Amino acid sequence: MHFTLKNSWWAALAFLLATSCTSKTNNEQTSTGTTAASDTTKYVLVIHGGAGTILKKDMTPEKEAAYTAALTQALQAGYSLLKQGKSSLDAIEATIHVLEDSPLFNAGKGAVFTHDGKNELDASIMDGKTLGAGAVAGVTNVRNPISAARAVMEKSEHVMMVGPGAEKFAKEAGLEIVAPAYFFTESRWEGLQKAIQEDSTKSQLDHDGKTALKMGILNKDNKFGTVGAVALDNRGNLAAGTSTGGMTNKKYGRVGDAPIIGAGTYANNQTVGISCTGWGEFYIRSVVAHDISALMEYKNLSVADASQQVLDKVGKLGGDGGLIALDKNGRVATPFNTEGMYRGTITADGKIEVKIYKE
Repeated sequence: MHFTLKNSWWAALAFLLATSCTSKTNNEQTSTGTTAASDTTKYVLVIHGGAGTILKKDMTPEKEAAYTAALTQALQAGYSLLKQGKSSLDAIEATIHVLEDSPLFNAGKGAVFTHDGKNELDASIMDGKTLGAGAVAGVTNVRNPISAARAVMEKSEHVMMVGPGAEKFAKEAGLEIVAPAYFFTESRWEGLQKAIQEDSTKSQLDHDGKTALKMGILNKDNKFGTVGAVALDNRGNLAAGTSTGGMTNKKYGRVGDAPIIGAGTYANNQTVGISCTGWGEFYIRSVVAHDISALMEYKNLSVADASQQVLDKVGKLGGDGGLIALDKNGRVATPFNTEGMYRGTITADGKIEVKIYKE
């Protein structure tokens, strides 16, 4: 299924109309955007395309339709494999490929630029059955970093590889290698120029602004845009994956939470699968993904309660963002503390729901 920005509005409108009748008894919406599945609803795949200041007033109908279409396509890609009896890992990889290949999201083709004008990509994946995991960080020529992360997990004895070494490994593993220019998009380049200009306006900064400038996060929204997915296959196995281009205008080889197992990604068949998006430094410090699993395991909290508690911790520290969570029973939570988060779910019977804003 392929969509263009021109014609995707009508396709997405038809999709939205078709799904607008979703029963409210199957989902409970909280003020933070959490969707908690009822006992009668079993989800098999949940995705996100990043959180941040996403306001309906700033979104054109065409752009909203394009995001809706891309998220829908990603859900369909993973669901089709789950229906065929493929593994949750296969579904995660296929789903994230769609998001990485879209210029709309800050991952793969749509990755943001570093201060030096490069695209540095990070990704991780985890198998809930074995607790096996793989990650890459700072790669510049691997078309689909999520596949590189899976290769690290399955074809090496390591969990994380970075930079040129990870790129060499990905090439030897038979993955598609592209010229760095493949990742160039005009909108991301313009975003970098804007961020550099903001950094240079030092005379207008107050004390807090100077602190933010030192950290390279003057504009909070420059740090958002991770994509991720969590899947539950018909054998009861969970898997989670996350992929990102990092932070606009980042310096010094900065790496966020996306490739960090236990921070941005975690999966355990006994509890839950998690993929996070937001201010990575706070997610690393809070060990967000694993903390949710631990609350469910040790305190027997629901996926919705555990996810919200941990995200509240992030907020109290000063961080923001969101996450997606799918537990071993097929219940979903998608909390966020920003103005919006691109997100979508699909149930065992194929019902798709895509959302962008707070509701």
